[in-house]
Amino acid sequence: MNIADTIKVAFQSLITNKGRSLLTMLGVIIGVSSVILLVAIGNGLEKSITDQFENLGVNTIIVMPGDLFGDEEGGFPAEDQQVAALSNNKLKMVHVEEVRKVRDLVKAVTPMAISPANASYKSTTKNTSIVGVSAEYGDISNSNPEIGRFFTKAEEDKGERVAVLGSKINEELFGQVDSVGKKIKINNQIYEVLGVIPEKGNSFGGPSFDAYIYIPIESYFKLFDTKQILRMTVQVKSADQIPEAIEAVDKRLLRLLDEEDFSVFDQTEILDVISQILGALTAGLGGIAAISLLVGGIGIMNIMLVSVTERTREIGLRKALGATPTTIMYQFLIESTTLSVVGGAIGVGIATLASLAISSIIPARVSMDAILLAFSVSVAVGVIFGVYPARRASMLSPIEALRYE
Repeated sequence: MNIADTIKVAFQSLITNKGRSLLTMLGVIIGVSSVILLVAIGNGLEKSITDQFENLGVNTIIVMPGDLFGDEEGGFPAEDQQVAALSNNKLKMVHVEEVRKVRDLVKAVTPMAISPANASYKSTTKNTSIVGVSAEYGDISNSNPEIGRFFTKAEEDKGERVAVLGSKINEELFGQVDSVGKKIKINNQIYEVLGVIPEKGNSFGGPSFDAYIYIPIESYFKLFDTKQILRMTVQVKSADQIPEAIEAVDKRLLRLLDEEDFSVFDQTEILDVISQILGALTAGLGGIAAISLLVGGIGIMNIMLVSVTERTREIGLRKALGATPTTIMYQFLIESTTLSVVGGAIGVGIATLASLAISSIIPARVSMDAILLAFSVSVAVGVIFGVYPARRASMLSPIEALRYE
């Protein structure tokens, strides 16, 4: 019997027992799809966070209240330390002006403060977030409106009641109506819409950038009766000057604040920490999911062993008709490998479709590396766990096999 006939017999056996074949593949299907999907979610989250940091602008450093990294090396402080840092926030506009004095390194600075509020146009009212920024914010964060304009420095200094809308809140309030020049109410105060920022996506650790309404920082202070800012974003003149700028800004702020009152960092620092955490989490979850591949392999081996027992007389008859032990072994090995290959392919398809289905809720990005790895492991599982049953079948004595009841 040649190899083509052996393959044909193996396939006929799998098709004859369709239900058993499907149940045998189930472990491999679940394992492959779980590994690919979990890795896709991890990759998607990392890409999403990277994009969100890019939305903060190029060549930028961040100043935030409190000691952001605490005493931990390469990680975030405990939750109570983070809460304490925000509750004891001492950052104000005077500190923004101090940073602006680093003129040889700093190109622009924008403070940022954010509070929830109600925004309404005619009969439509939406819960949103009001963000107080400076006139430089549009240039620093690549957020200049595609419709209308951003507010000017003069409008900022006077605390004019003007606003720039994110694309999402603009659509929710105005639909298809041109909003530029229209009046909206923010906490019952009237603001004129100057422009609409193009879609930017989700903001890290918060709602979508597109759901924000941006107003001059001085207007924000009046609206919410506060002088505190949440953070400031500092645009450095050149990427090569970022380390020097961090040191210079740190020294400037130490004239007015204590060391534990603020943190100055390059956004890549916090991005590296997040990437490390997500990488470890993805690897851990992928490893856990891979266990189901091992279980699937054991399932294949068990079913193939049962199949050898059930088909003992068939094996004896084939050997009596001239089939060699090698031919018998190849037949059972082809069956187990086929189960793992088809199961792996189905798992890849399920994972791909599932990632597309959840991508609107959770960022998910299927990578070819994850597909190849999971599929290769599934094939290896079929081969490895199929060897023992195949060898056992090939070693059966034809006389004893024919007498088997």
